[in-house]
Amino acid sequence: MPHDGAVMPKTAVLSDLLALTEATLPEVAALTEAATAALAARVTEGGRISGAALEAEQFAAHALSWLATYNEALAQLRAWAGRLAEAGQFGEMESLLLQIGFGEYLAQIAGGIPMSQNETARLSDLAQSWEPSEAAATLIACGNTPAARARLVALMRDNHGRATFGASGLDEELEMIRDQFRRFADDKVVPFAHDWHLKDELIPMEIIRELADLGVFGLTIPEEFGGLGLTKASMVVVSEELSRGYIGVGSLGTRSEIAAELILCGGTPEQKAKWLPALASGDILPTAVFTEPNTGSDLGALRTRAVKEGDDWVVTGNKTWITHAARTHVMTLLARTDPATTDYRGLSMFLAEKTPGTDDAPFPTPGMTGGEIEVLGYRGMKEYELGFDGFRVKGENLLGGVEGQGFKQLMQTFESARIQTAARAVGVAQSALESGMRYAEDRKQFGKSLIEFPRVAGKLAMMAVEIMIARQLTYFSAWQKDHDKRCDLEAGMAKLLGARVAWACADNALQIHGGNGFALEYQISRILCDARILNIFEGAAEIQAQVIARRMLDSRG
Repeated sequence: MPHDGAVMPKTAVLSDLLALTEATLPEVAALTEAATAALAARVTEGGRISGAALEAEQFAAHALSWLATYNEALAQLRAWAGRLAEAGQFGEMESLLLQIGFGEYLAQIAGGIPMSQNETARLSDLAQSWEPSEAAATLIACGNTPAARARLVALMRDNHGRATFGASGLDEELEMIRDQFRRFADDKVVPFAHDWHLKDELIPMEIIRELADLGVFGLTIPEEFGGLGLTKASMVVVSEELSRGYIGVGSLGTRSEIAAELILCGGTPEQKAKWLPALASGDILPTAVFTEPNTGSDLGALRTRAVKEGDDWVVTGNKTWITHAARTHVMTLLARTDPATTDYRGLSMFLAEKTPGTDDAPFPTPGMTGGEIEVLGYRGMKEYELGFDGFRVKGENLLGGVEGQGFKQLMQTFESARIQTAARAVGVAQSALESGMRYAEDRKQFGKSLIEFPRVAGKLAMMAVEIMIARQLTYFSAWQKDHDKRCDLEAGMAKLLGARVAWACADNALQIHGGNGFALEYQISRILCDARILNIFEGAAEIQAQVIARRMLDSRG
């Protein structure tokens, strides 16, 4: 293999590239295993992982999470390439994505993985060192080169308008779903999204009705309950394409996904029969009411209480960061039903009915008040603070009919929620790439288009590469879920990486726009604001990294 910076796939070495990338996987996996063992030894006390010791080693724990995420991401990128090769679809663009992706991520593993703008995870944090094999050293040396990036962008320019800038590896049915929702987003969302954002307007009900007619709200609900009974992979594709149009539209289905999963996993037969068909049809719009002021990710510390009065429950307390709260019909409401508890064990989940509000009276239900939280982005459904004082919930709407199961029920939804959030991140990243590429093509400086300058082209190339990596990791987590495999680790990794990729893509696309990117009239200003939330909701990046590390360390016990 030459080390002259040549674009490897331009020579007749496609099989060599596949062999090289395959050869690196065992050593990255071994490095990850050694790092896990070393950290486990530092945080184990009395044969068990010590929470205090793990917190003291938090930076190392999160470094391990990122190393493990890169390990899985590279494995899934290589699996994608292998599938395409077997199908005869592994062309030059796909080869470049593989080459650059491996070259860059292996280089970062060796030199430092960015966890945020000013935090870098290094092997020394994990008491590890790595002498790359010949295969890895070759990819590091000539994988991500200026020539490779330039060639990739040239191919992207030739194929402008393709859904992913590279074959996604989906089957025919999923590609048809992607095409359908890409067209919907381009026709019904993209032309209007920026105006909705600037005016801080709710997404029009007409869009919600059209999405309902397309089956978005019942996508993964079984057919026996009125849904389409499709896979989580289909949910990923739909969420990605709608979020590429506007994250608010891509997120409309999130609340239905969470509510349906809660009811499917924990509801009584009567609750399933009553609620699932209405959710699937879009006749009932739900909202998730979990977070409270001053608790954030510490759900076990919730203080909103529900007290039994006769057959019903009376709720008192406050909630915050509740998305799409005003015009929904039912809340999946987490409250404390055992006042003697101070942790997750006293929590119960309710299907709390409410009257949809209007602009003049957003919260007309007795015992309930609310106020809007003004936000930078993610505006199409609005965020609210809610207050409950004497708010009544029917006794029959205690999820599962058993107290104290709320936290457990909620945990069962986290895999699907994080997979869906990863898909939203990929969609936002794709939107940023397409916006940046259009501007770079159209904007002339010094007598030529911006895209002709190497650093501008390089930004676009790396966006495409990282989007494909995050996309394949997200698809894999959905595949695991669809095959009844535990995937909390994979879903968490997809969300962790996808959120970072979305922010990097949006930031770089805005940089390509220069001063115009800072102007509200340009769509990239909205995309940047929308991308920022992805590292916060559904588990902030730091919480996500902690969960991944704990899961990996616990698996050794």
